Amino acid sequence: MARNSKAKGKIVRRLGVNIYGNSKYDKLLKKKPQGPGKERGARSRAKVSDFGKQQNEKQKIRFAYGMSEKQFYNSFLKAKAMPGLTGDNMMILLERRLDNVIFRLGMATTRSQARQMVSHGHIVFNGRRLNVPSAIVKEGDVISIKENDNSVKMVRENISKSGRPVPAWLSLEADTLKAKIERVPFRTDIDTIANEQVVVEFYSK
Repeated sequence: MARNSKAKGKIVRRLGVNIYGNSKYDKLLKKKPQGPGKERGARSRAKVSDFGKQQNEKQKIRFAYGMSEKQFYNSFLKAKAMPGLTGDNMMILLERRLDNVIFRLGMATTRSQARQMVSHGHIVFNGRRLNVPSAIVKEGDVISIKENDNSVKMVRENISKSGRPVPAWLSLEADTLKAKIERVPFRTDIDTIANEQVVVEFYSK
């Protein structure tokens, strides 16, 4: 699967927003507000066309969730086929990805690490090993960690380093490292990193 291989710092500087949620990128944007490759003191942002603005909004979300263009577009198509607002549906579907849920629970420090954990078999989903990061969770699903000392140690360390609160639609038992999907997230449960309506317009042309 195609993955973006550019340095995350350069992506954050180019897009002008901390799409990864790591505090170090807030510091980077404050220190270097200009785009990558520009000298300090240069104009921060060049004028961008309407198409460029739409493309940037799409890239903010796609890069944040670590998806290929094909994966992201397929998520849009699924969201479009669902009742309700396509933009809201799309964000909720992305949030329900298993790798994102692992990240939201604090079991992984980044979504890329969460994706790797799932792919390498560290995650037990409803009592069975699951290695598909893009699997969509639903209400009542239960997530736990493989009974392996290294897996458990890694997850406990990640949770202690995370510092992020567990979202209201998820629950986590710190002692047993078991988590549950209490409900499907609402759009209001999801941080806004881009204007998803612009992305809908981009794909609807």
